[in-house]
Amino acid sequence: MEWILSLAIGVLAGSGVWLLLRPRTFQFIMGLMLLGYAVNLFIFAMGRLRVDAPPVIDPSWTDPTLYTDPLPQALVLTAIVIGFATTALFLVVLLASRGMHGTDHVDGEEHHP
Repeated sequence: MEWILSLAIGVLAGSGVWLLLRPRTFQFIMGLMLLGYAVNLFIFAMGRLRVDAPPVIDPSWTDPTLYTDPLPQALVLTAIVIGFATTALFLVVLLASRGMHGTDHVDGEEHHP
């Protein structure tokens, strides 16, 4: 499972960086979203990948390896909400910029070879 998660994080991060380098604003926003998803998965994986383990400490258990860390789960949940709001704001700015300039190119003008 760790290899699949590591591969997913790597593919999302690589795709996000590749899209960040594209000349269109929409592709840039999609790259930021993919990079954010990669970071969220990475933070979530830092809480240990355990199945059927409670995130809250049970006083009857004394072994700390039986628990999952609840902090990464809370951080990822907060990051998802903030990422959604930021993406919505970026899309509104994108639409306004496209309406004003007639293009969604990053520097505002088309470059033809």
